[in-house]
Amino acid sequence: MKARLEFFGAAGEVTGSRTVLQFAGSTILVDCGLFQGRKEIKGRNWEPCCEPVPSKIDAVVLTHAHLDHSGYLPRLWKQGFRGRIFCSKGTADLVRLLLLDAAHLEEEQASFANRTGYSHHKPAYPLFTTEDAESVLKLLVPCDRNAWIQLSDVLSFQFLRAGHIIGASLIQFSLHFDWGTRLLTFSGDLGHSRSATMREPEKLVESDFIVLESTYGDRLHPRESVMDQLGAIARKTIQRGGVLVIPAFAVGRAQEIIYIFRMLEDAGAIKPVPIILDSPLSSAATRVFQSHPEDHKLGSVFNGSGPENFEPRYFETTVSPDDSMLACMREGPLVVISAAGMLTGGRILHHLKARLPESKNTIVLSGYQAEGTKGRWLQDNVGTANTMRIHHLEIPLEAEVVTIDSLSAHGDYQDFIDWLGCMSKLPKKIFLNHGEKSAVLSFSEKLRRSFQGVEVVPLVEPTVVNLTPA
Repeated sequence: MKARLEFFGAAGEVTGSRTVLQFAGSTILVDCGLFQGRKEIKGRNWEPCCEPVPSKIDAVVLTHAHLDHSGYLPRLWKQGFRGRIFCSKGTADLVRLLLLDAAHLEEEQASFANRTGYSHHKPAYPLFTTEDAESVLKLLVPCDRNAWIQLSDVLSFQFLRAGHIIGASLIQFSLHFDWGTRLLTFSGDLGHSRSATMREPEKLVESDFIVLESTYGDRLHPRESVMDQLGAIARKTIQRGGVLVIPAFAVGRAQEIIYIFRMLEDAGAIKPVPIILDSPLSSAATRVFQSHPEDHKLGSVFNGSGPENFEPRYFETTVSPDDSMLACMREGPLVVISAAGMLTGGRILHHLKARLPESKNTIVLSGYQAEGTKGRWLQDNVGTANTMRIHHLEIPLEAEVVTIDSLSAHGDYQDFIDWLGCMSKLPKKIFLNHGEKSAVLSFSEKLRRSFQGVEVVPLVEPTVVNLTPA
């Protein structure tokens, strides 16, 4: 009896997370994510998901709801998948929001391309439709954490809290060979202990094999207080009457930032000003966030469960595109939180067009910016480029641009070394995925120095791995 892993995405990159586990006649897909970034990277979403064909996949197991881990599911359904999709209860709630929103955007983009002729494809089609998303959502099986779920006589798994976003989970598989049992754990995206809102990842007791993310495998997040950093930036922008624009992932980052502003106001660190959440998806995700105390610190830290103890004093949300455009025209001092976090599209681009040309404004990049995204371009070119291309226009780059890495919901390499060091029994092998090549290779050397005797396997391209007896 053999076990085999095949990595079809998130190997040498941070998007398109898809790994096939084959064991004793069962075929399980761990995560089913979209590729994001440059046009050629996103183009891979039109290719078949993986081998075997989707109709032969028995089940999908999701680590969490972010689209680079779940966004390909409607496409998988179109290709014939009809099995069960297991996930935590929080992930189920968020996946419903994210897939329907993604489908709506796909349909809108295809419609725009057909109206304007702005596409090489005649006609242009959406990657998937709302109908596809609604169909695949019927396959969701929400599960409790810390409870073993039997997939076959020899294969089971459990979810453990990962601390990244609501619902994010480690997936620990138990593989029963003829000669004994081995544990295989997927970290998914792993959080850390410094979040203002999220509980930290559960400690792992033991696992023979671990598939570990390495997004920040070559970096340490600053240990300086995020409140202090964001407070200083906000005070400076408010004093000069500017607008502070924060591109934020709708799920996880937006909620963290909202509450940090509330804490800054409560501490008297900033003057209360209007704070606009310009993202209906973020607003819906915030309601999901508040309904999952198993993952957040609401009861113990927020001094209550209601929005009055979570939202800043002059907090506003938008609904319609007209609301969003009016927000783009408002004078400062003002804070705008909007999606998408890596500037890949959406309402944030209109805010950048409005605010980048003025030096009194500030743009805060609040998390990882994948290669090929506008967020990475801005991060790499601030101070050298004079303009940024948005919607086929060259927009002057006069606003201050700041990155706060410590706002990331991913742990850094020291967080992961500390997390592994708490295990009562170290793994035999660690497979590193979900990182750019340089980060994966750097992290692999750090792990080898920290845990001598543990075999570390950096995955820098789609790879097949046999889990042989040890």
